[in-house]
Amino acid sequence: MAAGEFSGWREKLSTSLLAEQWPDELQSIVTKLANGVSLNREDGHILFNSKNLDSIGSIANIIKYSRFEDRAFFNVNVHINQTNICTLACKFCAFRRGRRAPDAYQLDVDEYIEDLRQYSDHVDEVHSVGGLHPEWDVEHYMKLFSSVKKEFPDIHIKALTAVEIKHLANLSGLSIKDTLSSLHDSGLDSLPGGGAEILDDEVRRIICNGKESSQEYLDIHRTAHELGIPTNCTMLFGTVESIDQRLTHLLRLRELQSESNGFQCFVPYPYLPDDSRLPQAQLATGTEVLRMIAISRIMLDNIPHIKAYRMNIGDEIAELALRFGADDIDGTVQKESIMHLAGSKAPLDHDKAQLAKLVIDAGARPIRRNTVYSSFEEYIIPKVTKTRNLRMAAGD
Repeated sequence: MAAGEFSGWREKLSTSLLAEQWPDELQSIVTKLANGVSLNREDGHILFNSKNLDSIGSIANIIKYSRFEDRAFFNVNVHINQTNICTLACKFCAFRRGRRAPDAYQLDVDEYIEDLRQYSDHVDEVHSVGGLHPEWDVEHYMKLFSSVKKEFPDIHIKALTAVEIKHLANLSGLSIKDTLSSLHDSGLDSLPGGGAEILDDEVRRIICNGKESSQEYLDIHRTAHELGIPTNCTMLFGTVESIDQRLTHLLRLRELQSESNGFQCFVPYPYLPDDSRLPQAQLATGTEVLRMIAISRIMLDNIPHIKAYRMNIGDEIAELALRFGADDIDGTVQKESIMHLAGSKAPLDHDKAQLAKLVIDAGARPIRRNTVYSSFEEYIIPKVTKTRNLRMAAGD
């Protein structure tokens, strides 16, 4: 089972879809899906504009169930954001600080190791992204990753977004390929995929001017895939983009996946707005989040996993998303800065049992996975043994 998928899932999908009655406006889409035909831009517009959200969610859920049945995946991880100092100032970012800001920070290698040591006995992945530090080049991160692997050889390092890779390459005078090769050799295992925002340069000029272009994001991930480095991919929606620009994003990811087959998981998450950073931003409602997750599952037929990123959307919407096509809810996380500074209220103290309960409440089976979706184990919540309080004998 590649990436945890069941063999023959496409045949199962066809049978399941054709066994149901669907609204007329969705019938042509269902027929395409049943015949293994990828949807086009016009189909995507129908899905975004349809009032039949329950039917769209049902289609997405049938696709998810055909591929993975009732399993929902998670891992045991920790997020350590190595620095908030950044040479850019993206309008949507609440995490970034200038170097002289009173709350600017940078973890040196020893501090990072000490931070990770607090969680090392029970996590199997460390997820690290941060600002574009003006002095930290490839050599710094090679030292960091090799130090992590030396002390914690079994912990998977998922780190650095595409713009961080570009920044390190520029600072070090290296090509993207040589930068990635050096980092991979020193211990980097995979890329998290953040920073895609919307893969349309018109949007990027407004919300993240100075970051990598849409094509650069795709090219960096393509290079990683060519080197055997798996990656995730993301979408930040609900800023200033149109529906058509969201579809451009999905179609460009799907096109690259058809070439490289290196994306493991797609992670769509809404912008968490306030009045100061991007006042013109839209506010994604809970139903819009669920629609976006469902459409991602339906449109991205060649990316196996769709994540309900509870650090952004919260536990309640994440639980619902498991019925709208999502099959993954990330992990235990333990600590996280970027989303919480942006306004996330998702709890950070989940252990495996709490996360498993969320999955079970959604009608699914919790499956603990490794980062690269090659190892799976159903997680059974431990039974709590109740203790009896014995009555004390009365004294004389």
